[in-house]
Amino acid sequence: MNVNDFDYDLPQELIAQDPLADRSSSRLLILDKESGAVRHSVFRDITNELRPGDCLVINNTKVIPARLFGVKEDTGAAVEVLLLKRLADCENTWETLVRPGKKCRPGTRLSFGDGLLNAVVEDVLEEGNRRIRFEFSGIFEEILDQLGEMPLPPYITHKLEDKNRYQTVYAKYDGSAAAPTAGLHFTKELLEEIRWMGVSIAEITLHVGLGTFRPVKAETVEDHHMHSEFYTVDETAAALINKAREKGGRIIAVGTTSCRTLESAAREDGTVQPCSGWTDIFIYPGYHFKLVDALITNFHLPKSTLVMLVSALAGREHILAAYEEAIRQRYRFFSFGDAMFIR
Repeated sequence: MNVNDFDYDLPQELIAQDPLADRSSSRLLILDKESGAVRHSVFRDITNELRPGDCLVINNTKVIPARLFGVKEDTGAAVEVLLLKRLADCENTWETLVRPGKKCRPGTRLSFGDGLLNAVVEDVLEEGNRRIRFEFSGIFEEILDQLGEMPLPPYITHKLEDKNRYQTVYAKYDGSAAAPTAGLHFTKELLEEIRWMGVSIAEITLHVGLGTFRPVKAETVEDHHMHSEFYTVDETAAALINKAREKGGRIIAVGTTSCRTLESAAREDGTVQPCSGWTDIFIYPGYHFKLVDALITNFHLPKSTLVMLVSALAGREHILAAYEEAIRQRYRFFSFGDAMFIR
């Protein structure tokens, strides 16, 4: 399967640079995955598409302000460090992306915030990433919140004025380098309305890595190496999902991260047990979904693994036709853009 089969032309001006003032006022394109039929709505009216007994699955990860700007201690040269993931063997040690990286060899010492946070480069890892050990007094998360900036995707050039607009309203657990953006459309009021109508809401966690923005460099889909991310499905979430499945309700994933978590945790019979671990699941056309019936998602980059995932659920032709319609209707694309409901 050729990666170019998942390409489309997007006018630059349709890439959303800023979040809307009202989260739930985004536009909503509704796609029937069987027929390819398309309808247009507003996100707050997603309630019209849900049914009592359905289970909405949301990713409660929280984005950390993972972009740090500092200097090399020996030369004072400027350096930028992007935290990718905390390494399991030491909580103060992270896999990072460093710019400029070539001169940050093992042993290089870095300083941030006039010494409030210091670090040493310990090793060069796969793809040129650096293993960095941080040194500090106090609580790392509080220092990071003081010094760090949100790691917005490279296609967003505007400065984000309010950090919370790159968080879902249900974000709980620190660990992501990017937001699960389909969830950005929900308000607390809308979630309460959904619960009131008899839809259960299960919270799972997948910490999103920047690999989600990594371009597919292989010519064929099957040759792409998928990044790995840490996920958790707890007992409460598993019980809600299994109950909905048993009663005939739909399992509706909010975002591709929830979708990947569910399909990683699912058993062949369409149930799920509490579990956690690392997943590098790669979903593309031909994949057989074990658990996910429907998906709320944003519009994704051309030739990305996320376009491949939604194509696996609804069919490549249906997805590309829906994207063409969204472009004709001047929908806003990518992280701060509008939404799609694949049902």
